[in-house]
Amino acid sequence: MNIQAMMKQAQALQKDMMKVKDEVDKSEFIGESSLVKVTVKGTKEVVKVEIDSSADLGADDMELLQDMIMIAVNDANKKVDQVMEQKMGKFGNIPGLF
Repeated sequence: MNIQAMMKQAQALQKDMMKVKDEVDKSEFIGESSLVKVTVKGTKEVVKVEIDSSADLGADDMELLQDMIMIAVNDANKKVDQVMEQKMGKFGNIPGLF
């Protein structure tokens, strides 16, 4: 295989990878805990936080609510990572790529 063919193949692979990354970046992922639902983009940008309005929260419950938000955000971010790993896995392990 000559160098030009290898370069063309690498460019096609890079284009496919960028397409997949763009697809994941535009997707939304929902992370949940018992009182909170958080929606993040594939870029891990939080776009929505929903708190269960039926929960009767007093001042003492603020720490619990903060923990629930943290859990929901982390859950959503894990989902982003799982989808990215799943979709990018077909390209093999290229260290430092994303």
